[in-house]
Amino acid sequence: MDTLSFKTISANKATVTKEWVVVDATDQVLGRLASKVAKLLRGKYKPNFTPHVDCGDNVIIINADKIQLTGKKMTDHVYLSYSGYPGGQKKTTPAEILAKKGGYEKLIRRVVKGMLPKTKLASRIILNLHVYEGAEHAHEAQQPKSIDINLLK
Repeated sequence: MDTLSFKTISANKATVTKEWVVVDATDQVLGRLASKVAKLLRGKYKPNFTPHVDCGDNVIIINADKIQLTGKKMTDHVYLSYSGYPGGQKKTTPAEILAKKGGYEKLIRRVVKGMLPKTKLASRIILNLHVYEGAEHAHEAQQPKSIDINLLK
């Protein structure tokens, strides 16, 4: 066996094949859905995954208004943000986020972003996430394929 014939292929921007996928969030637990979506966005399910390249898919989440939070997380879980100034720390709960307009999109985007690496690449990857509260989305022209999120590990 010639060991020099094996080469590690590293993906780059030109060789990456990005797809559009639709994920239905009906009756899905928020954290479990977000972790699988984060892996899809990053490209971890692809055999040519490269950590420093955006090789993930474009993900469309529909029916975001039907997600579930287990236990008392709706009121007890606290998200902190800090402006950098004295007294600039703000606390919000998922119930407060969902009470505002576009709350489901903001909550899912926040949870998924927290599961991505804290780098400049993550700020580009999160742009590939599209969240819709209803069953309709504006990306029919991209011909997305529907996947069952429960079949992913």
